[in-house]
Amino acid sequence: MSNATKTAALFPAPEKIPQAFRIAQSVEQKEYLVGGEICFWHGPCEEVHSPVCLATGSGLEETRIGSYPLLTEEEALAALTAACRAYDHGRGRWPTMAVEDRIRHLEDFAYRMKEKRDEVIRLLMWEIGKSLADSGKEFDRTVDYILDTIDALKDLDRAGSRFVIDQGVIGQIRRAPLGVVLCMGPFNYPLNETFTTLIPALIMGNTVIFKPPKHGVLLHRPLLEAFRDSFPPGVVNTVYGDGATVVGPLIKSAKIDVLAFIGTSRVGDLLKKQHPKPHRLRCVLGLEAKNPAIILADADLDLTVRECVLGALSYNGQRCTALKLLFVHSSIAEAFLDKLGAAVEALTPGMPWEEGVQITPLPERGKTAYLSELIEDARKQGAAVVNASGGLVNRTFMFPAVLYPVTPEMRIFKEEQFGPLVPVVFYDDIEEPLRYVTESDYGQQVSIFGTDPELIAALIDPLVNQVCRVNINSQCQRGPDTFPFTGRKDSAEGTLSVSDALRVFSIRTMVAAKETDLNKQIITTVTRHRKSRFLSTNFLL
Repeated sequence: MSNATKTAALFPAPEKIPQAFRIAQSVEQKEYLVGGEICFWHGPCEEVHSPVCLATGSGLEETRIGSYPLLTEEEALAALTAACRAYDHGRGRWPTMAVEDRIRHLEDFAYRMKEKRDEVIRLLMWEIGKSLADSGKEFDRTVDYILDTIDALKDLDRAGSRFVIDQGVIGQIRRAPLGVVLCMGPFNYPLNETFTTLIPALIMGNTVIFKPPKHGVLLHRPLLEAFRDSFPPGVVNTVYGDGATVVGPLIKSAKIDVLAFIGTSRVGDLLKKQHPKPHRLRCVLGLEAKNPAIILADADLDLTVRECVLGALSYNGQRCTALKLLFVHSSIAEAFLDKLGAAVEALTPGMPWEEGVQITPLPERGKTAYLSELIEDARKQGAAVVNASGGLVNRTFMFPAVLYPVTPEMRIFKEEQFGPLVPVVFYDDIEEPLRYVTESDYGQQVSIFGTDPELIAALIDPLVNQVCRVNINSQCQRGPDTFPFTGRKDSAEGTLSVSDALRVFSIRTMVAAKETDLNKQIITTVTRHRKSRFLSTNFLL
């Protein structure tokens, strides 16, 4: 395939799209969920265009796939009122419900959600350009996350079902909800990463308002009825529209107890500052990262190239966990670049539904222009595009570009590209990549590639104090979901994993009494006759 063909013939004519993956008609969403009711919006809407363009007789055209409501402050505050009413200062049905009953509600939701699999996957492909294979993985991983969260809660609840007696005091320590949670997910994993905060927040007894990301709104529409039918009224509520219009009033109300946001640190800081009582706002933030790879002189080049291509370019590099800067020892730089350039050039571009596709169109407006600016800036300062097709653009599509040699003066050295650019830096002294990690504003992950255990061990010890995950001979990544996922510096606040998230969205609370005969009798009666859903010795199976 020639360089020109890789981009020129990329987008299909409408009739060439397989029937199974077409959107029969545009998705004109008017619905939003508030207080257990699906409400209908009659005001202005935001049009949704797919990154997938269509080839027509008059040239390439944007594909309009639907619209969603542009709600106002009034609707946002109605959602907040519903969430507050359902929580009722911790006295509502949901926060006082027995753990086993909340679990049943989540199981019911997971069942209903699976019925919408094909519809959600189709919208994932069209809204954000994610491949069919990756869209399927995102959906299935999200369902698995729900079920794994249920199992983790059972373990946590079992640990809390016992009493502790110490220094003449009887106590039972369990976890209680925090209140009303605002969940805002990212466009790159609009289903999975939204649900990695929404699900643990719900199962711990909080009520939730969630706002889908700007790209990836419509794919949540098929789940609205499942939310409505699986949870008590007001436990789950949705808002849509401009963030300043609908999110600002929610934060400024002082009635949001937890902010779960995945996006940029700039927006995260802006949201936190709007809360009138910031000391009362618990934040769970997944923010930017500029994860480097440190490739040592003795690295296995075939393994390293394979992992770096996956790490840098899975879903077009649009992942916070992507490898965004490769430090390569100068003694192997040429050999590494030859293999890397060839591997990137061999990647298969195409439409999301095409079998084996590896590079797809980008959903953000203006993204290819921004990435082209980064390439041009690097070129002006001495870098070259290593692979022949690197940087070729056709509307929303860009073929990945390997840039070398990248230096600290270039924008790509510091800016998180969040796209298919692979900048390569050579080094002679290991202190150079270590200094980069130390001075970086970000501290999520790093990958080390090499074979010398002593050298790798010498790098691990300082790096674990700068980032929260050191990967050995493997790409940076989030999973498995049982592992903690967090970051230092500007990369995160709070820790997410199946078990950690349960703790993030709850607080340790206890019932205590002096060890007297009267108190023993009271506690025994309460637990034996199941008078309390909190003070309990029930053991979940």
